[in-house]
Amino acid sequence: MDIFYKVIALLGGLSMFLYGMRMMGDGLKSSSGGAMKAALAKVTNRPVIGFLFGMLVTCMIQSSTATIVLTVGLVGAGFLTFRQSVGIVLGANVGTAITAQIIRLMDLNAGATSFLYFFKADNLAPMALLIGMICIMFIKGDRATTVGSIATGFGILFMGLIYMGSAVSDMGDGLSNLLTAFEDNYLLGFLAGVLVTGIIQSSSAVVGILQSLASTVGLNFCGVFAVIIGVNIGDCLTTFLVSRIGARPEQIRTAMVHVIYNIIAATLLIVSLTLLRLTGILSNDFWYMQLNSGGVANVHGAFRLIPAVILLPFSGILASLAERVVPDKAQEEVEDLELEESVRELDMHLISNPVLALDQSGELILHMGKTAMHNYDSCIQQLYDYEDARFSRMEKREDLLDHMADASNRYVVDVSPYINMERDTLRQSFQIKALTCYERIGDHAINIAKDLAGLKAQKGKFSEMALADIEVLATAVRNILELAEKAVTTQEYADAIKIEPLEEVVDALTEALRSRHIQRMTRGDCDVYSGIQYDNILSNMERIADQCSDLGLAVMVLTRSSILGQEHQYIHDVHRDLGKNYQVLYRQEYDRYFGILEKNDRMKEEA
Repeated sequence: MDIFYKVIALLGGLSMFLYGMRMMGDGLKSSSGGAMKAALAKVTNRPVIGFLFGMLVTCMIQSSTATIVLTVGLVGAGFLTFRQSVGIVLGANVGTAITAQIIRLMDLNAGATSFLYFFKADNLAPMALLIGMICIMFIKGDRATTVGSIATGFGILFMGLIYMGSAVSDMGDGLSNLLTAFEDNYLLGFLAGVLVTGIIQSSSAVVGILQSLASTVGLNFCGVFAVIIGVNIGDCLTTFLVSRIGARPEQIRTAMVHVIYNIIAATLLIVSLTLLRLTGILSNDFWYMQLNSGGVANVHGAFRLIPAVILLPFSGILASLAERVVPDKAQEEVEDLELEESVRELDMHLISNPVLALDQSGELILHMGKTAMHNYDSCIQQLYDYEDARFSRMEKREDLLDHMADASNRYVVDVSPYINMERDTLRQSFQIKALTCYERIGDHAINIAKDLAGLKAQKGKFSEMALADIEVLATAVRNILELAEKAVTTQEYADAIKIEPLEEVVDALTEALRSRHIQRMTRGDCDVYSGIQYDNILSNMERIADQCSDLGLAVMVLTRSSILGQEHQYIHDVHRDLGKNYQVLYRQEYDRYFGILEKNDRMKEEA
């Protein structure tokens, strides 16, 4: 029964290590996600640059899996080509070795008067936890929360290592005998490394366990080298499985390069060590050398670095192999390809990084805005020159817009568990609102097209004056759509505030056009059925302007969080107070469009 509790203690320490590493990585990613994207996006076709970037980012977030999954996402989003990603993958393999070098602080042996005493794990862990708790609990602000998450994760990571070390020390003889078996059975050691890493899904955690064993029980080089090679293979296999979920061919190739590289690297290491051993270059003293935590870290680092340096010049060959293993898909229907192109930014591999994920969904929202605007322009064209083919294209575009809205809504909501910053919460709320608005704008545009289709089926038509009037409203709505698109793009309060005055003018213009059309119907210039369709078109145009107003308000909330939850009151106050700038903008837009109506009336009288 005693062994059961020792195993539980070991697994508990491992859990603390994994959680601490994730917490520290999340904090680093949330503070540097935008910078990572900008840096990785600048990677050129020079593999060395990609290698250095991959190594640096992995050192920052302490996870080669996270870096490669992020890279797969950027390839899917079009920021990187597949071949540009190869160098990053090789660099990520080397960067993950930094975790083992940090863990070697466990081996520091310094007195209390020594400067190095500060860096002992027993001292760093509680200090990091203390700093983290102070930042999280007593200091407000996103930056303090980020620093607190990083420090707390660092502390929990080392507490887990200390706990694992204590548990391993109690299990000494049993683990020592188990690992001694690997000295004569390298295949077993290799498979153990692959299996354990596949289960834990973290090479850093498995190497951390080995370092704990080396610090307490003691390990020989011959007993650990095969395990470390297996760890490298297990790490790339789990990354490959994660990265290929819902991925496209070029993304799967990026993950496949990771597998191909590690298989070749493992082969090089095994062949080299075998030859060096057979030729006597690796002496018995080195082969049976006792390793401490630092020794395990050095072996792990060497096994990561040496193959990467050797294979980096052959990155083009690695890319070609991946392209052969993962060929392109067969040509699909044009509409399917268009849809895939529209939603490619929404890569599920990025959702663990809210900064990058919301950047991608933000790009898709801009694309949705252009698609909705396109449909609006088409429905206005139908007003003057109706074509069945154009209506069919509009319906397909509307289906595409609905697919984009559904996919992006799910994506933005899926980011929720990873959001821990107020600014990301505000961005998420803004994007959900913007998605709804653009989907409804598309709905209203297709409603106008359907009304016009019904009018054509009944062989109805509008009078010249009715068309001249509605052209004024159509122009105003087109302009408010442009203002909304600009505000969503810039996310500036100054751009968003310009929308509301024009929306008020659209409301006034709509009422005026209704009255004018009723007068035409009473005079017999327009029939009743055409009058109903005319009123429906006016209503849908007015609702498009309302959605633009909602978009403007969403941008205002994003830039001034104090408005959140008070949106309707804020707009009510804007209308009630009628500030100077609001009055000026309203009067300019009112005079502009009502001036056109007056001009049309004068021209009719003169005719």
